[in-house]
Amino acid sequence: MRLRLLLLALGAFAVGTDTMVMAGLLGDISADLEISVPAAGQLVTVFALGYAVLAPPLATVTARWPRQRLLLTALAVFTLGNALSALAPTYPLLLATRLLAAAGAALYTPAASAAAASLVPPERRGRALATVMGGMTVATALGVPLGTYIGDADWRLTMWLVVALGAVALAGLAVLLRGIPAPTAAPGLRERLVPLGNRRVLGGIGTTFLFFLAVQSVYIYLATAMRPATGGDAGRLTLIMFVGGLSSVAGSWLGGRAVDRLGVRPVLVTGAAVTAAGYLALPWLSLTMAGALGYVLVVQLFAWGMAVALAHRTASLDPANAPLLLSLNSSALYLGMAAGGGVGSAAIGLLGPHWFPLASGALVLLALASAVATTRRHAPAPAGRAPSGAPDRRVPAGRA
Repeated sequence: MRLRLLLLALGAFAVGTDTMVMAGLLGDISADLEISVPAAGQLVTVFALGYAVLAPPLATVTARWPRQRLLLTALAVFTLGNALSALAPTYPLLLATRLLAAAGAALYTPAASAAAASLVPPERRGRALATVMGGMTVATALGVPLGTYIGDADWRLTMWLVVALGAVALAGLAVLLRGIPAPTAAPGLRERLVPLGNRRVLGGIGTTFLFFLAVQSVYIYLATAMRPATGGDAGRLTLIMFVGGLSSVAGSWLGGRAVDRLGVRPVLVTGAAVTAAGYLALPWLSLTMAGALGYVLVVQLFAWGMAVALAHRTASLDPANAPLLLSLNSSALYLGMAAGGGVGSAAIGLLGPHWFPLASGALVLLALASAVATTRRHAPAPAGRAPSGAPDRRVPAGRA
């Protein structure tokens, strides 16, 4: 069981590295293809927007597929897209290949999360989701710094690194992944959008969108935010990113356990409150290296713990339709990431390069208000039992 979860996390590691590393390669890509840095930044936007838009229809088309076939197809498309990115001679072709890679990622991530949730009993779903999402956070800690370092010599080598990661994950899943329960129903696209009429579902994915919009608005421009502490030194920035990545891994791991033990609402509220405080304090914390390291250590810990809680909450609203709900949650996440570049740029224009994180602090406070308004206040139920008066769906209703 544990090995299968780790294989799913390995695929998430490849997707996470590809998603995050492009932001550190924009200067090299712009010089190689003779385009502006803002134009190169559209590669990040195209990937994130493509993921968000493609996830629901692709989930509909592949709903009846056996889970192993779906996961293998997703990783094959993802790996092919990155190989073509490494070979793309022009900017338009590179944009097209990023969209292909996004299609593979859009297929893989919700399917991997749903598969992880189906492999364990309800009382361990938080930890199972944290394991898969841990692949994304480990990518932030290891894959992104490594990819940025390699890309300093040639950005195309970083693309080949992602290809290698995808190929290893594909081979491992092909050989070792067995026994994932197949879906019992295949709703159409209209049925997949019906949950958006549910206030709690809409509130959940709205919270996800706001939260990752805030996170990405700072992350894309982290070098700008940390410049007072780093003085423009690449080594100092790499250290900050590495410490933040390690903290993200710890946050994902601890977040899953906190959700299983305490329930979703306390993790959401605490995570959002601490993250908002971190963004609001960043203009002062970024004045020193110690403050910058303290910022990434604390904020990344609580932010990624909250990310696990967001996914768990969404899946728990209707366990029978968890793949559908997780695909909507993933779309909201990537829509937030796609919009983050524009919002961060606008915040810099309005507030300046030192104060722009305040806008992210305000966005997280909105996410906090949404989480409070759309989650129920219940004490967590014993493992495997429904709260008194609630139907026994093997997922405690008080944790949604």
